Amino acid sequence: MRPIGHVASPYRSGAEIPKGLGVKHEAEGVLEIAAGFEAGLADIDGFSHLYVIWVFDRRDGVSLVETPPSDNRPHGVFATRSPRRPNPIGLTVVELLGRDGTRLRVRGIDMLDGTPILDVKPYLSSVPAERLRRGWLAEAEARR
Repeated sequence: MRPIGHVASPYRSGAEIPKGLGVKHEAEGVLEIAAGFEAGLADIDGFSHLYVIWVFDRRDGVSLVETPPSDNRPHGVFATRSPRRPNPIGLTVVELLGRDGTRLRVRGIDMLDGTPILDVKPYLSSVPAERLRRGWLAEAEARR
């Protein structure tokens, strides 16, 4: 895989990214898509939200069990959003604010400045909110 662009973000270090229970990702940034991929952005403006698939390019090792900042109990890495994954792939849903050529202005950034982007897809979900389960996160919120 090769990146199609990179993220312009207000965050320079992982410590700056809000984490924990109830955190809201409201930071604005830009998905800067390489010029050679501009044709692939046709009609993206009609979507309110996007999936961004990206690379944890500055992760520190791999761990199959992590204690996330939102809980004091360890969980399997695949049940968390930890960067310390076997394959350093990140997934974020952002709100599309606008498009300027190959620049997608978005809200909901939780990536570091310069993060490589692998793909962008329109956010589509047919799962009704009442059918979603939040696993251990709901339990941690209840204990709070």
